[in-house]
This record gives sequence, structure tokens and C-alpha cells, in this order.
Amino acid sequence: MRILFVYPEYPDTFWSFKHALKFIAKRAAYPPLGILTVAAMLPAQWEQRLIDMNVSTLRNEDIAWADYIFISAMSVQRASSRAVIDRCHALGATVVVGGPLFTSRPEEFDDVAYQVLNEAELTLPPFLADLQAGQARHRYSSDAWADVQTTPIPRWDLLNMKNYASMCVQFSRGCPFDCEFCDITVLYGRTPRTKSAAQVIAELDSLVRAGWRGGVFFVDDNFIGNKRVVKQEILPSITAWMTRHHHPFYFLTEASINLADDEQLMRQMTAAGFNSVFVGIETPNEESLQECGKVQNRNRDLLSSVHILQQHGLQVQGGFIVGFDSDDPLSIFDRLIAFIQESGIVTAMVGLLNAPYGSRLHTRMKAEGRLVEEDMTGNNTDGSTNFIPKMNAEVLANGYRAIVDSIYSPRQYYARVKNFLSEYRPCPAGVPHFGIEHVLALFKAGFVLGIVEKERVYYWRLLFWSLFRRPRSLHLAIILSIFGFHFRKSFEQSTKLMLENAQMVKREVGSVV
Repeated sequence: MRILFVYPEYPDTFWSFKHALKFIAKRAAYPPLGILTVAAMLPAQWEQRLIDMNVSTLRNEDIAWADYIFISAMSVQRASSRAVIDRCHALGATVVVGGPLFTSRPEEFDDVAYQVLNEAELTLPPFLADLQAGQARHRYSSDAWADVQTTPIPRWDLLNMKNYASMCVQFSRGCPFDCEFCDITVLYGRTPRTKSAAQVIAELDSLVRAGWRGGVFFVDDNFIGNKRVVKQEILPSITAWMTRHHHPFYFLTEASINLADDEQLMRQMTAAGFNSVFVGIETPNEESLQECGKVQNRNRDLLSSVHILQQHGLQVQGGFIVGFDSDDPLSIFDRLIAFIQESGIVTAMVGLLNAPYGSRLHTRMKAEGRLVEEDMTGNNTDGSTNFIPKMNAEVLANGYRAIVDSIYSPRQYYARVKNFLSEYRPCPAGVPHFGIEHVLALFKAGFVLGIVEKERVYYWRLLFWSLFRRPRSLHLAIILSIFGFHFRKSFEQSTKLMLENAQMVKREVGSVV
């Protein structure tokens, strides 16, 4: 068999880092870990190729070469996925789909030949067996949860690693919490399933052998979902491995805010090489936290928790949401701006509340007759929402724009970077890996941010402040400055689109009247 894996294109989003990647001559932030893992599950004698449309062009000749086109995608890649499928059909190619987008919305893609849904460890083997027997069914799904200790090492050989800013590994699936707006527990369950320490070390070994040095993202939705295993097995093993290999990587991941309650766990993570963690803060409004079932964030000083993580050497990247039914339109926007500035959360992803397919929020909105199904984009920061909010829609849209315009204005953003670096205490173990691309990024940042862009005064002030007050974090100051450039460009495009859509709606309403 000849198998062509296709990973559809991401739009320009908060997490695409499109404008930042240009500084280091990279084409994408992360590789498609799911596809690389599925590739390792196919028969060894099958010929395989990968086209990641975020780093290379999908040509008609590529499609014609393959016996089957395997496509995997997330919700934000929906438009590109549809375009790829239609193109494959026009060329007479046979399409097989899987992954979160297709698992959540299989009926939308019923025109493909085969759907291999849920977790591939369970649904791929019967599909392959039936395919070779000439009796493959249209859809394969499962209500069970896979044993991730059977998951193979990803096929890194299908990648050109030079195209990516970071690599990915996965330690666990599932989250013990059940926030109303989240679909993770629907896709992966509430009982975290973990790989063994030996598996994790084997994957790190495979990355080193493949020549990778630099960032590695543990893609777990909650890395500390099973704290006992993390503390007793995984982190000690990683720490020892990093010492033996002279710290070739630095790690980032996602975790719940209760990480700040565990002194030992924070110290273990930074000793192992973790320096960043994404945390779902969501909102400073206690009533909204109660509404969405964010129990881990309730009845705590969120600001203090963020500072504790930063003081232990973990940069906090925060997720925030507006548009809860309990949000007060007179105060929530100003409260969120104040919290983000005071917290020093530099990478603050602020989005409107959406109801992902399968989530408890989606069920509730459907029951209340508030769903607007066709508007679910999967992009949390494009200013769209797929249900009718209780807050006046225009007030919500204007408030959202006010938040992002404020926190990503050069004055506010660079002040927040300085605030963060004042709190941050990086772990002394290991040093970040720098390549020639990072040296070139330094000069490019000096030219673009320090000369061309209007933020140049703030940029140079931050660099000189860092040089004399936080010299060990000078490289981080430059990186965060580049991130800020991307965030501003990304939000400028999304807010412009919001305004255009609002004007279009007004014109349509006016024409009807």
C-alpha cells in the first residue's frame, strides 16, 4: 500500500505563532503528533509519506501517488480539511479520516470513504484487517478507552524537523476535571491514562537520535492529572535522563492551577527541565467559575497561585474566557484586563466562550435553544461564538475587542513582560539550546521590533532593563517581544474580521428593514 498522510492547514491564530516563526525561519510551531503516531501503527511494509500543509504544498501528483489519503485534523482545521477532501474526491482518491474534528462531527464528513474515529489504538486495527480482507466498513468507532501503554513511538522519520519550532510527546490522555465548556473528557475520559516511564524515556531517546535539540511540548491536556505517577515515576526518570544527556531539551506542558499547591511537584518539574505551563485561568469572576464547573479554580487566590508558579521557575501561559452567562457586562472586561496585567501572564489567550461538540455546554445550549451550529470555528480567539450569549452581543464584541486592544498594546504588553520577569525565577539546571536560527532571530528582532515597528521604544527599554536587572532572562525578553509582535498581528486580523462581520450583519438587517 501507498499511504499519503495529509495534515490540513491552520488559519492564522493565536497559537499558530505564524508571525513569530518568521524570526527563526520556521514554518510551523509543532508537528502533527497524532499522524506520526498512527503512521507507526501501520504495516511496516507499507510505503508512507506525509504532507503537512503548514510547511509544504499538497500537489496533485502527491494525491495521485497514494492508494489511500489519510487525513487527521482538529476543529480549527475544518475549512482546510473540507477543501482537501473535495480536492481528493475530484481526483478520484480514496480518503480515510480520523482525529478530533472527525470524531466530533462525523456526519459532516459522511462523504469520505472511511472514518476511523476515537482512539486509533482501538479502531485502526479492525479497519486495517477489514481493508486487507476487502470488506472495510464506512465507519469505525469505539466507546472504550485505549491502553496508551500500547502506543508506539511516533514516526519522526516522516518529518523534516528543521521546519518546526518544537517537537511533541504525549504522556497521558484524559483529565480528572469536567469543565462545562471542555470536550476533553468526551474525547479522552476523566480517568487519566498514562504511559510508563520507560515509554516516555524511549520517546525522548528517539528524538535525540533523530537529531532534535530544543523545545519539547508534552501535549497532555493536564500533565498532572495523575500526580502520583508524575511525581514518583515520570519526573524522576526525566530528570535522570536529562542529566545523562546534558539537557538537550526544555519542556512545556498544560496543567491545572492546583499545581501551585504542590511545592514538591513544582520543584520536580523545573528540575526535570520544564519552564512553561499553560493554565486555564478562565475568569476572575467566581460566579462564572461556578457556572462552568471549574472547581479547581474556585475559592482560591488565582493571582497568588500564578505568582507562586512563576517564582518556582514556571512561565504561566493563561487561557481566559468572556461571555459566561454570569459575566457582568459593566465590570468583567475591566476586571480581566486588570487581572492579566497584575498577574504578569505574558501569553494571555483571551477568547469568547464557545460550546464544543459533545461538551456539557453544547448540550445545555442545545436544550435552551441557543445554539448557532454553523458558527463553531474551533478558533478561540477569532471573536466568534456558536451560541446566543445572555450578554448583549454588541456589548460582548466591543468588550472583547477592548480587552485584546489593551493587553496587547505595546505599552501594556511590555509592562507585563517586565512584571513577569521581575517575578520569574528560572531553574538553574541546564541551559536553553540555541542554534544559528536564534542568533539570526536576535538581529531580525533588533531590526523589526527595534527600528521598523512603532513599539521600538518599549523594546529597547525592556532589553536594557533585562540586561542590567535580569541578565539570565535576556533571551526570554527577546522571545516574548517576538511573541508580542505575533499576538498583535493575529488579534489585529481577528478584530478586523469581527468589525467586517458586524458591518455585514448591519447591512443585511438594514436591507431587510
